[in-house]
Amino acid sequence: MAELAYAPALGAGGETLGGSNPSIRTRTAKARNARRKATLAKTQKMDTDELNRLSNKIIGIAIGVHKELGPGFVEKIYQKALIEELKKVGVGFEEEKYVKVHYKDKELGQQRIDLIIEDEIVLEMKSIEKIGNIHIAQLLSYLKTLDRKLGLILNFAEPKLAIRRVVNRL
Repeated sequence: MAELAYAPALGAGGETLGGSNPSIRTRTAKARNARRKATLAKTQKMDTDELNRLSNKIIGIAIGVHKELGPGFVEKIYQKALIEELKKVGVGFEEEKYVKVHYKDKELGQQRIDLIIEDEIVLEMKSIEKIGNIHIAQLLSYLKTLDRKLGLILNFAEPKLAIRRVVNRL
């Protein structure tokens, strides 16, 4: 989620001001978070209608991939096929993006996200028996980490493509 870090204030001579004063830490973290939110607001341009149009386009492409390949392959095969189709129609994406997860002032690790479409929609590809609550929670954690509104879980293992929309503050 939000990156919070302690950065001591320095005086003109380079001496630390405030030491471990929590109020300075809080003000520094709040300022950093405000800058981060302003940056994210600039990159997130799509309103709800545009997000819905894009998600419908993605779903249509995924249905086409599923009809062509059918169930039974590992998720990587479906992901590669979906990427080929996204390229054909000119939809921008990032593949297997690693994002850092922070807790207070500590980096805890990274999460790998299958696809991020047009820097707005997080796509989680599955080839499993059924989509469960754990998969929804996983996608929601990605959305929170990236501060994005909408994600899709696509499960290609079922006879009919299973689709779950997951919303984070939409």
